[in-house]
Amino acid sequence: MDKNHQMWADLGMDLKTHDLLCEALPGAYGDVFLTQENRPECMDYFEMVAADIHGIRAAELVEAQKQGRKVIGTFCVFVPDEAVVAADAIVTGLCGGSQFWVPEGEKYLPANTCPLIKASMGARFGKTCPYFRIADMLVGETTCDGKIKAYEILSEDIDVHVMDLPHQKRPQDFIAWENEIKLFMEKMEDFTGNKITLEKLNESIKLINAKRRALARLYDCRKNKVVPISGTDTLLIMQIAFFDDPARLTAQVNRLCDELEKRIADGVSVAKEGAPRILITGTPLAVPNWKLHNIIESSGGIVVCEENCTGTRYFSHEVKEDNATMDEAVKALSDRYLGNINCACFTPNPGRIDDILRLAKEYDVDGIIDCNLKFCNLYATENYFVERAIKEAGIPILTLETDYTDSDAEQLRTRVGAFLEMLGN
Repeated sequence: MDKNHQMWADLGMDLKTHDLLCEALPGAYGDVFLTQENRPECMDYFEMVAADIHGIRAAELVEAQKQGRKVIGTFCVFVPDEAVVAADAIVTGLCGGSQFWVPEGEKYLPANTCPLIKASMGARFGKTCPYFRIADMLVGETTCDGKIKAYEILSEDIDVHVMDLPHQKRPQDFIAWENEIKLFMEKMEDFTGNKITLEKLNESIKLINAKRRALARLYDCRKNKVVPISGTDTLLIMQIAFFDDPARLTAQVNRLCDELEKRIADGVSVAKEGAPRILITGTPLAVPNWKLHNIIESSGGIVVCEENCTGTRYFSHEVKEDNATMDEAVKALSDRYLGNINCACFTPNPGRIDDILRLAKEYDVDGIIDCNLKFCNLYATENYFVERAIKEAGIPILTLETDYTDSDAEQLRTRVGAFLEMLGN
């Protein structure tokens, strides 16, 4: 039994089924990524992580647990990483983006549930994803009804803390979210046995802000007419950012950006001249969901921006640093997370439309694709306002609905191809 197999066995995982997943993921990775031409050399780190996505980082987390540290699994960008890091715990993202996990999830949830939720449940209960097995606690949030009820089921198997996210952004809602953050910090202190001091919280804010700045720098490189990196590669980096060590991730992204900025200066582009520039909005694209980006970019387009939780919402706006009191630091967290993440769970939600239109201008896009996962009623319903606003702004838009299967890939390719052809004309 090799080292990884021993680790997975120690986690109580279903090794036979997990081996099938391990065979599938590198194949999918190779089909999508390694066939790309003119990739930046500094993608080597992210290629390595993707090729052994259930090995390298998972082993680090297990070793950290042996040293007494707790691993906290999160599902959403609303959970403040800073509070976890300040308690000397480790954050890892958990959302599942593969059809592989969906059948197991359907043993616990209705079939007409969002595939992201079903995949996440299947990854935990099917014992086939090490991150779900390693996590000492899961942290959820009340962004949608499907998640809320799924957390109840998960809580029968593992400690789950749910943050009560307000669905409006009134002054009293910011106060309520401050109180939720305080409760979460108390939970982290109790669970880890470590006191969250103002000094530690300020340090963690700076650490996570540095990661945000690096990712923002990466996205800034995509604003140029010379596009130095594909949207598919950028999506992979964003997915890895949810579970990699933040300091290391920051260093690797900045290393890549050094190369990208030189490519821009030298006129080295991954896109053909005249390739339609596309902004994607809608539901998040959890690892290893690369389907839409692959279809767009293999059909002649180039994805230059994502307005979603695996895109700009993850890094936009920093938390105020060097806070003088704990209350000031908590308010800074509340202002950033509640004030600047425009999820479809909010009502009303004009901020998201403002973001889409602003990003469309900043990234000089030719068209927008609003792509939502099946049975995600929040985003599907909000499309009414999104599509109307984009059309009124005179920007071409294509609305798609999909899941994690490949059964609709050719249909999507036909529709995307027609959209790109229309933009080219």
